[in-house]
Amino acid sequence: MAFLILVFITSFMLVLLATPSLIKVAVLKRLFDAPTETRKVHDRLIPTIGGIIIFAGTLFSFSLWFPTIHDPIVAFKAINDYKYIVCTLLVMFFVGIKDDIIGTAPVKKLIAHMMVSMILVLMADIRIVSMHGIFGIDILPLWASIFLSFFTYVVVVNAFNLIDGVDGLASGIGFITSSAFGAWFALAGDSVMACLAFALAGSLLAFLIFNFSPAKIFLGDSGSLTIGLIICVLAIKLISFDVSVIKNDFILRVSKPIFAMSVLVYPLMDTLRIFIYRAVRGLSPFTADRNHLHHRLMDIGFSHKKTAIVLYIMNIFIIGLCLSLTYINPNFSFIIVGATALSLAFLPYAIIKKKSRQPKHEKET
Repeated sequence: MAFLILVFITSFMLVLLATPSLIKVAVLKRLFDAPTETRKVHDRLIPTIGGIIIFAGTLFSFSLWFPTIHDPIVAFKAINDYKYIVCTLLVMFFVGIKDDIIGTAPVKKLIAHMMVSMILVLMADIRIVSMHGIFGIDILPLWASIFLSFFTYVVVVNAFNLIDGVDGLASGIGFITSSAFGAWFALAGDSVMACLAFALAGSLLAFLIFNFSPAKIFLGDSGSLTIGLIICVLAIKLISFDVSVIKNDFILRVSKPIFAMSVLVYPLMDTLRIFIYRAVRGLSPFTADRNHLHHRLMDIGFSHKKTAIVLYIMNIFIIGLCLSLTYINPNFSFIIVGATALSLAFLPYAIIKKKSRQPKHEKET
């Protein structure tokens, strides 16, 4: 697995060296994100086509260092996965870049999401087949497997789109999640998925240099959709991984569904909370507002930097908590991880509520 260092360095250097030129092109062609909407949290004209370099860096490194597999059956499956992953990435990238430059109708974006999900779930057979005993659920019926996989795709891909609201947040969380998944696949012995994960991680770490506050360039839809799609594939692949080929004892003890949810804790939690919040109020789940967790942290007084760093730490803490609970029952582990994540998520709301109840003279002092 030493080649994974080359995978990471290749995508990192390509993005690091090419992004300044991309920013210049975006400035010359006036491909900006204008701060005209109330939910925008920036007040400058910033290029929005960062997804171009994320897509290029990740795909280039993944393709260049795609591992040679001697087992013909495993090799066939790996090449088959590569084919469908690249095809779906192309669809999502071009939908996203069109939306970044001239806008895309919601219906067309929905059609693209449906097409991609059907290719991955029905043609590539990348789907969740088991919950590995969580709450007594093991092997899923085919219809339940397809439905859950479709649902996972919709939530994860849109999650990275929705959390891209603060400088460096989506790219930083994407780096953490892809690195965690990459480490898991490396220890589990899956060189192909580890290669994909570290190709994305290298691209995002380099991009974060330009995207962290004060951001010089944004991911745009092309970037957030690319990240979301790759992370979704990695998550489903991890949950469905054949434990019989895993030789690492520590990885065997880790509950795969709980680990995947822990790695994706912030995007999943924030997206599901927002969807439920809007549905209860009779609004479309895709309606734009300022009710995300990162907005609440900024309402408390956190800057872009502090907001992003706090959410990075929260995500890493939940991953560490999950890994520390490998010796207890998965159901209890799920409850502990979930309760901890919810408590941390609602803490900013509790602080805001407490401040709103303070007498006026206390606030002024």
